[in-house]
Amino acid sequence: MSLILENTGSVAVLKFDHGKANEMGVAELDALESWTDELAGSGVRALISFSSRVSRKGTPIFISGANVTERADWTGEQVAAHVRRQRNVLAKWRRLPLFHVAVVHGVALGWGTEYLLTADYQLATPGAQFGLPETGLGILPGAGGSSELWSMVGVAQALRLGMTGERIGVDEALRIGLIQEKVADLDAGLSRARALADRVVRNSPTAVAAFKRACLGSVGLEAAERRELEARAYEHCLKTGEAAVGRENFDAIRAG
Repeated sequence: MSLILENTGSVAVLKFDHGKANEMGVAELDALESWTDELAGSGVRALISFSSRVSRKGTPIFISGANVTERADWTGEQVAAHVRRQRNVLAKWRRLPLFHVAVVHGVALGWGTEYLLTADYQLATPGAQFGLPETGLGILPGAGGSSELWSMVGVAQALRLGMTGERIGVDEALRIGLIQEKVADLDAGLSRARALADRVVRNSPTAVAAFKRACLGSVGLEAAERRELEARAYEHCLKTGEAAVGRENFDAIRAG
């Protein structure tokens, strides 16, 4: 069992199916890192992440957390270097020039919750569970949970999740903005993710990538800097020629 990335052209599908409970370790980080450049330059326009894994007790699992077992003989310096690498890889994953939809079915703890920060849109089934248990282990969420989660759920909710270690279900995750939609089951989630991906594929790849870059890049900037970033992204679309195609075929595009 392993991470499985299927690239069917415009849409790629990443399936977590590895280890005892989809825990994330060195091998999985190697895979994600190797796919970063591949996805960025492959023409893939959308990515869907999911897992259909079920534990022996029948519990669905998305990502159960980091693979702490493999670190048993590591020094503190080795752990620190590994977690820095995790943080950097996920930051690059977040900036991929495509639309990333994560479909959470089951347990998404620690690394599982942090992985959602790499997605542009998050769906979850009724039994999904989220949480950051790290502070109970004497550490903190180090793959984006401490530095980036607040931007999705707000400072108060990020502090609540990170400092208490409380687990929350799908309805609470929806309320605070950790996910965007609740779906009936995994099949429904994958269908919805595919529908979103198909809509992205219909649009200009240059414009979609430029929009994401401008949107994410604007975070933390002053208003004037945000407007300039938007202007540069817009003008990039004009220079590629795809904007001219859009103008020339406006009526047909509007008609679907």
